[in-house]
Amino acid sequence: MVASAAIAGFAAGMTLLLRLLKLLLLVLALFWGGGLLIYRFIDPPGTPLMAIRMIERGQLIHYRPVALSAVAQGVPRAVIASEDSRFCLHHGIDLGAVQDALDDYEETGRLRGASTITMQVARNLFLWPGGGFVRKGLELPLALALDVIWPKRRIIEVYLGIAEMGPGLFGAEAAAQALFGVPASRLSEGQAARLAAILPSPNRWNAARPTAYIERRSGVIRGRMGQLAPAQLACLK
Repeated sequence: MVASAAIAGFAAGMTLLLRLLKLLLLVLALFWGGGLLIYRFIDPPGTPLMAIRMIERGQLIHYRPVALSAVAQGVPRAVIASEDSRFCLHHGIDLGAVQDALDDYEETGRLRGASTITMQVARNLFLWPGGGFVRKGLELPLALALDVIWPKRRIIEVYLGIAEMGPGLFGAEAAAQALFGVPASRLSEGQAARLAAILPSPNRWNAARPTAYIERRSGVIRGRMGQLAPAQLACLK
């Protein structure tokens, strides 16, 4: 009798756990599906990373999304040159970059990132910062869905609206005003390149007070900007 009661209790517990898991998956599916549709047309009110930064800093963040037409052309060009040169050519995931990363891992034992701009938008909007195979496993299908539902121009527009570009600064407009004292529409190519250069670690580096490393990196980015072919920028039109 005691064993039967224990088994029944365990079964009931597992049933409840499965129901809660199904409910959680349903909530996530609605959140992701609704976000994919709504944010196609409306700027997101915030992201999980913004909430984390507000808790860490104990103060509000600066977030000012603007249309891509209100951002200097050098900014998306700099980001594409720095972060994802095949942005206009792939379908959310750059398989060539993934293969290169795997080859490097086999040779060096270190796994470098192969995130596209689309993958970064999916992560920033719907997931959490940091690594891990679970997050990456969710990030990939979300990036593919983004590429199907959103035009490329909207993807980079949202990216430039929500990307962290300094302590408490999210988006090109907030960063331009706080760091350079100008709207994003008036950023020079050099300033755009410096913003792109600090993206890997925006809380460590400052685009307005660049280190020698950031100056060198921004110079490389400016060189790559000049080498972008028309096809690599066609989706911005």
